[in-house]
Amino acid sequence: MAASSRAQVLRLYRALLRESQRFGSYNYRTYAIRRIRDAFRENKNIKDSEKIEQLVNKAKANLEVIHRQVTISQLYSMQKLVIESPGNT
Repeated sequence: MAASSRAQVLRLYRALLRESQRFGSYNYRTYAIRRIRDAFRENKNIKDSEKIEQLVNKAKANLEVIHRQVTISQLYSMQKLVIESPGNT
């Protein structure tokens, strides 16, 4: 793998992990991080440049999906509502 391709893959890996850290839900966050690490570990020995390019494009698409999901989850995060009983005023 060329040095620029390696650097590009590492930047993408870090970007995916960084974006996944923004998930508010612990379960989503840990699942995303685990899947990212597993996928990169699984594909670390691939030498075919076409296959690497396909995987990089797939990872970029996944980064966009994660970014959208994080943004949406932040928009709709519900804060706890405090309802006071009528007798406590």
